Amino acid sequence: MTDTAWLPADFAHPLRAELVDGVHLRPIRAADVDIDMIAVMGNQQMLWAIYGEAWGWPPATMTREADEEDLARHAAEMETHESFNYAVLTAGEDRLLGCVYIDPLEPVDGAVAAEVSWWTVADAPAGVAEALNAFVPEWLAREWPFGHVSYPFNEGAPRP
Repeated sequence: MTDTAWLPADFAHPLRAELVDGVHLRPIRAADVDIDMIAVMGNQQMLWAIYGEAWGWPPATMTREADEEDLARHAAEMETHESFNYAVLTAGEDRLLGCVYIDPLEPVDGAVAAEVSWWTVADAPAGVAEALNAFVPEWLAREWPFGHVSYPFNEGAPRP
């Protein structure tokens, strides 16, 4: 699927979104590798329970180099509107609290469609996970051109 088949040609993806006081979302970058490794590997079992079967991610043996390559791929895909990965970050961007993934689906009844998933670290500040659960669907409806959104990993449900 190409970017022109998925999103309108004039669509500009959001570069920042405020979640709660002191927490925001922005497109992830390869330079986020150090804080991403801490968040992902510190929550590897939880993330594997959610994404392991479908994506084979994150492997228990993921290296910094492999993570950096993965983040660079995500960043490049965002530039071409192939898919999107938003980091959930503290105000100083010194801690990654989770991610939001937005991937293309074939159009549903002619409407632009996406598959969306997100997670937060187990020790996220109080209220961040709940705020993200409420925020993402509303943000998608307000800022994105989707006529249909699928949530394949039961977002908002209690995590294992």
